[in-house]
Amino acid sequence: MALHFVFMDPVLVFSIIAAYFSILVLISWFTSRNSSNETFFTGNRQSPWFVVAFGMIGASLSGVTFISIPGEVGAPISDVEPQYRAFSYFQIVIGYLLGYFIIARILMPLYYRLNLVSIYTYLARRYGKKTYKTGSLFFLMSQTMGASLRLFLVAGVLQIAFFDSFGIPFIVTVTITIILIWAYTFRSGIKTIVWTDTLQTFFMILAVGITIYFLVRELDLSFGDYVRLIEDHDYSKVFFWDWKSSRYFWKQFFAGAFIVVVMTGLDQNMMQKNLTCRNLKDAQKNMYWFSAILVPVNFLFLSLGMLLYIYAEKNGIGIPVRSDDLYPILALNHFAISIGIVFLLGIIAAAFSSADSALTALTTAFCVDFMNLEGKSEREQKMTRFAVHIGFSIIVFLVIIIFRIINNDSVISAVFTVAGYTYGPLLGLFSFGLYTNRQVIDRYVPIIAVVSPVLTYIISLNSQALFWGYQFGFEVLILNGLLMFLGLLLITKKGSKIIPL
Repeated sequence: MALHFVFMDPVLVFSIIAAYFSILVLISWFTSRNSSNETFFTGNRQSPWFVVAFGMIGASLSGVTFISIPGEVGAPISDVEPQYRAFSYFQIVIGYLLGYFIIARILMPLYYRLNLVSIYTYLARRYGKKTYKTGSLFFLMSQTMGASLRLFLVAGVLQIAFFDSFGIPFIVTVTITIILIWAYTFRSGIKTIVWTDTLQTFFMILAVGITIYFLVRELDLSFGDYVRLIEDHDYSKVFFWDWKSSRYFWKQFFAGAFIVVVMTGLDQNMMQKNLTCRNLKDAQKNMYWFSAILVPVNFLFLSLGMLLYIYAEKNGIGIPVRSDDLYPILALNHFAISIGIVFLLGIIAAAFSSADSALTALTTAFCVDFMNLEGKSEREQKMTRFAVHIGFSIIVFLVIIIFRIINNDSVISAVFTVAGYTYGPLLGLFSFGLYTNRQVIDRYVPIIAVVSPVLTYIISLNSQALFWGYQFGFEVLILNGLLMFLGLLLITKKGSKIIPL
């Protein structure tokens, strides 16, 4: 990001960051007393459902939503579709509701009945060892990419707001960012994160609300004017009905539903929080309230994006080439210093609320699924967990540096694209396991899991020629899952059926 920091004193920025992380470390100290490996992985299954629900909002939205969603509003759909993306993302959000209902009614009962720590243990019981390892490996790849992209955003903002002032290179910024996460999660893991996410969600929503209030006042709008602006402006168009468009409603709706199913229901990161609830009923209650709150919060982000573009146009401020840069540029270079402070708190909270839990989930999945901790002493388990936690921190660091070199797209588009190709095999595996009673040849599953995303990419690349101009968007996830499902049918053992779990 080639931006220039203007108004905020770097010492002030450092003080804000230091104070914020002091609070997180303090929470970590309280939650890590008498902690064990069980505490790190499951929080001893004692988390209040309402705390989990509120904290999951921040983890679900992340720094990607905080920066990318407002920036998407005024960005063109694509080179061949120059119209604004506007509020088209809200079509995906509507689909989220269906996805969360599926998770609460189908997946959660399964996970609680089997008393899972890593949700991919289900694949071992349903298919076999190779399928189990394959499923977990695809999660590790996807979550590593997702966590890295989210941290990339917050590291970029910290670079603008503080480190550039002292000539500190981006690579050092990323290192410090990851060390800060590691400092407050390495001892009690998910138990700490459940509580720190609650704090971080509060700061994130507060930042958006205050920024919207500031913009409404600066644009000299009453509340009624603000509502009418949302109703009438080109930026606030929600529904797109051209079936060839990548933003076509039904494509976005079902993509949203399936994105939620895989990125929450089949994701160790998000489900690990739900599995810390005391029982299934509390976990389902958490999911219902969480989804109900998430919809208006996403709409708030979109309305913020509309106001940011209108403010920039009114004040003759150039729109950056990368839409992700719009909010940081305005907040740090053009808004009042108080709004800049609020923005910093918001972006730090938004990014860390998802990245910290991602690092813990990666550690959990790898330890449980690949390191075979059963039978080891508590001390041996802690040493293994510690080494794995450091290992994934290094991997995330490397991915961030590579992504900074090669990326030019909106980060949220990159996150959903990665999810489409890496979570698709998981969608096919879980769907086949839940809705058929047929057994497959376990050793062939890894091959199908690799072939499926490759075929998906080839079909997506040539979709306009193959399907009368149809252009794939985020629904490549559905295609990928379907191809995986069909591939599993091809390797079914003849006449074999399983006993339902």
